[in-house]
Amino acid sequence: MKKIILFLFALSCTAQAQHQQADIDFTMALTGDTIITRPLSPYTEPEFLEMIELIRNADMAFTNLEVLFHDYEPFPAAVSGGTWMRADPKLAKELSWAGFDMVSRANNHTGDYGVLGQQLTTKYVKEAGLIDAGAGESLAEAREARFLETGKARVALISVSSTFASHMAAGRSRDNAPPRPGLNPLRYSRTYMLPEDQWNNLRETGESLGLFVNQDGEPRGTSEDRPDAFNLYGRWFEKGEEAGVRTEPNKKDMEEINAVIRNAKALADYVIVTSHSHEQKGPREIPADFIGKFARATIDAGADVFVGHGPHVLRGIELYKGKAIMYSLGDFMFQNETLLRLPADNYDRYGLDDNAHVADFNDRRYDGGASGFPALPEIWEAVIAIPTFNSGEMTQLVLHPITLGHGLPEQVRGRPLMAKGELADKILNDLIVRSQPYGVEIENRGGVGYVKLN
Repeated sequence: MKKIILFLFALSCTAQAQHQQADIDFTMALTGDTIITRPLSPYTEPEFLEMIELIRNADMAFTNLEVLFHDYEPFPAAVSGGTWMRADPKLAKELSWAGFDMVSRANNHTGDYGVLGQQLTTKYVKEAGLIDAGAGESLAEAREARFLETGKARVALISVSSTFASHMAAGRSRDNAPPRPGLNPLRYSRTYMLPEDQWNNLRETGESLGLFVNQDGEPRGTSEDRPDAFNLYGRWFEKGEEAGVRTEPNKKDMEEINAVIRNAKALADYVIVTSHSHEQKGPREIPADFIGKFARATIDAGADVFVGHGPHVLRGIELYKGKAIMYSLGDFMFQNETLLRLPADNYDRYGLDDNAHVADFNDRRYDGGASGFPALPEIWEAVIAIPTFNSGEMTQLVLHPITLGHGLPEQVRGRPLMAKGELADKILNDLIVRSQPYGVEIENRGGVGYVKLN
């Protein structure tokens, strides 16, 4: 009996100790897009190892997995995210070696190799010990949160994508038809605004071509509910003061995702919502309006931090109700030029014959490095964000600049290192400028950014 009492007392003390963890600091290492096609573990530069230790020393670490793991068992889908992304399955364990715990799977490359490519990636990610979210065998599974257990806190991850080919979106079962595997979609509407004279000219053109009646002579493309708008070739045009584009998140998608967030918040200490969104409002570094509306709604639903990625550049940071919305952390790894194989579609697009290989494709696509991603320094500049939480509140947000080697040969660039000196200052200054429209101030302390919390 005495032994039983002592055992129960020990269990009680352990439970109390775990409960008290809520009063200590909890740190996250958050990164952007990871396209990994080469190993990480062989490298030993001080700037590289310093970065790896930063990730490993956090209580949890996250990246967006924008590549598929398989051995070419699946065939390439008819439409990809631009390039059919694939990597050696062994590289999944390289991410675990680097210290990552959680990965998002919803992005424009989720379906590059169809359902089997998605399923094999799930297999290898799990074997590597990574918690993943955003892709599943049904819409419900793709939408659901996934959870990481740590000694300090339980963390939930919800992954969505607004950028994807239509065949990649997961679907639900109905009428005994099986669900469609795929990613967790966040759809949105786009309305083009035109000044009145331009709007009238376009409408008159549509009418003269008979585009507002169907083959039976019935009206289409107009709505009594929207007298100042019409639909032409699947696009809505509306009168406005000046030309522009208005975007809105899909109401049903947002409601379903927010329901998942509320559930996750009830079951976890911290909730991360992450969105892969290329959509922009003008320049690449400015997110489309619907992304901000969706991000703030996720915070309202219970998210503790919103992590954006997709445009391959840094976007600004917003503070909303004491929570961080990071619209894009840029690229963590960008090794899209060292894929082993490419489907015929990629070569055909550039008129390359059967004697062309991956290097020839890169050369033609990027004009020998004079255009596209290789020519843009900002593609190869990013940050690792380290938020610190205590008792559920964010108490610090630190930004560590990294470089992926702009200007280096294609077999070298794409692997991250800590950025130092003038380059670190430049990266932070870009983020400072891009965060100013949100009223957020970032202080540069010796090449490391510190967000001034409200």
